[in-house]
Amino acid sequence: MSDFGLMELGNGRFALSGDMSFDTAERILQKSEKLFSQYTQIEVDLSAVEHSDSAGLALLLEWITWANHTVREIRFLGMPERVLAIAQTTEVDHLLKRGERWSGFIEAPENSK
Repeated sequence: MSDFGLMELGNGRFALSGDMSFDTAERILQKSEKLFSQYTQIEVDLSAVEHSDSAGLALLLEWITWANHTVREIRFLGMPERVLAIAQTTEVDHLLKRGERWSGFIEAPENSK
């Protein structure tokens, strides 16, 4: 069985690692529902994704649809090349930015004294 990790980094930031594929997409979605629900701005770092396929692309599009329907913003960093290639081939690559609704996305917290 393929595995993944979805780590909360704080302040609406998350890191996904391992597989983002047919074997894991549904489990990633289930885990993310609880984690993402408390934030209005979400950033997901995908740079540690080792394997991805069209189900990984479908997962990202599902997150974007959820974000748009719940008035949230989501963006992705470190997009896996395979996912981007599939998105370009199927002509949906422009949809990967549809989750970025507002300017000034997630500012780093300031140190307070």
